[in-house]
Amino acid sequence: MTEEFGAGGSRPAHQPNHIPGPHPAGPHPAGPHHTGPDPTQPFAGGPVSAATAQLAPPRPARSSRAGLLAGAVVLALVSGGVGGAVGVIATREDSRPPVTNALDAPRPDVSTVANAPAGSTQAVAQKVLPSVVMIEVASNRAEGEGSGVVLSSDGLILTNNHVASGGGSNATIVVRFSDGTSAPARIVGADPVSDLAVIKVEGRTDLTPIEMGSSADLQVGEPVIAIGSPLGLAGTVTTGIVSALNRPVSTSGQGTDNPNAPQPVIDAIQTDAAINPGNSGGALVDYDGRLIGINTAIATLGSGGLGGQQSGSIGLGFAIPVDQARRVARELIDTGRATYAQIGIKLRPQDSVALVLEATPGGPAAEAGIPAGAVITKLDDRVIDSGEALIAAVRSRQPGDKVKVTYTDDTGNNPTTVEVTLTAATVDGAR
Repeated sequence: MTEEFGAGGSRPAHQPNHIPGPHPAGPHPAGPHHTGPDPTQPFAGGPVSAATAQLAPPRPARSSRAGLLAGAVVLALVSGGVGGAVGVIATREDSRPPVTNALDAPRPDVSTVANAPAGSTQAVAQKVLPSVVMIEVASNRAEGEGSGVVLSSDGLILTNNHVASGGGSNATIVVRFSDGTSAPARIVGADPVSDLAVIKVEGRTDLTPIEMGSSADLQVGEPVIAIGSPLGLAGTVTTGIVSALNRPVSTSGQGTDNPNAPQPVIDAIQTDAAINPGNSGGALVDYDGRLIGINTAIATLGSGGLGGQQSGSIGLGFAIPVDQARRVARELIDTGRATYAQIGIKLRPQDSVALVLEATPGGPAAEAGIPAGAVITKLDDRVIDSGEALIAAVRSRQPGDKVKVTYTDDTGNNPTTVEVTLTAATVDGAR
């Protein structure tokens, strides 16, 4: 698996701004307010002083009565208004429509299976799910789960080498199908260089083979669907797009006793469809339900969970292009092992340039005149910017392909283009 590390951080949750309540109003100083009897009228309590007469103008007694009457009228009007409102409310409550409840409605007679629009995620899932399986591998050394795709009705299944060979040579393999049935399986052939394997279940002739597509004309941004068994959750469907093409990705090598076996480097399709441990070997399909890749690896931000298990999807998943997987699967079925293309040079995969340390005598590069110390910058029209990029580009081709290789000297000058015929190689000790 590829690993990417970065520093994460947390950000405090946003706190709502404090909104102060209204300030209490202080005592409002009132102006002069005078009450008392009319100074122009006789008052039983005694004579009225001149000061009082100036502050309180005369008010006839009749006006006072009229004010009381007017107040009474206003009170009556207000009371009448309240009474009217109460009457309106009572009337509206009486005319409220009856209560309806969604739980009381009859269950509709519809079929979401029949109504799945052509080209929808739902329709693709219905088509592809019967062709994707969960694979369980167990031994006294290790146990784990992965995914696979059905190649033939009689039980041939394509998966990753690190899934099929992960338990060692004496592991038992059980395949679980979408209908809930299961069957034991055996390895037909496995290739650690391409990280692909073919297994076969016994006693089944009714399986649904997946429809093969092509990875040659994929475009960045094209919608895709990943189907597999992440974390043992069989039949999981996730969606995304093709995020990038021709990503050189190193994976862990398994299934060979040769310590000098080449490190698996795949020329991967990158996708942001959610891929997690257990998706390995599962299907990456287009929206016609055709296989375009075998999900193989994910990038992570580091370890997480108990026991240092890798963390989950961060939107960086990688799949082996189906054109390469198809060729390797055919060779594994026919011969039990697969070949891969080689150019015949030694280099350091981790270098940021494809520096030729040595051109193998008699090999394709040496025959084409590529010297030690050269820096390969292009393979056909593909830019080569690292050692791994050259490995991935070469292995994406077939043995016997003719390619144009552009290289410079170690100073980056004197670009030269030559034609190279790639040759075939196999891994000793591979199953």
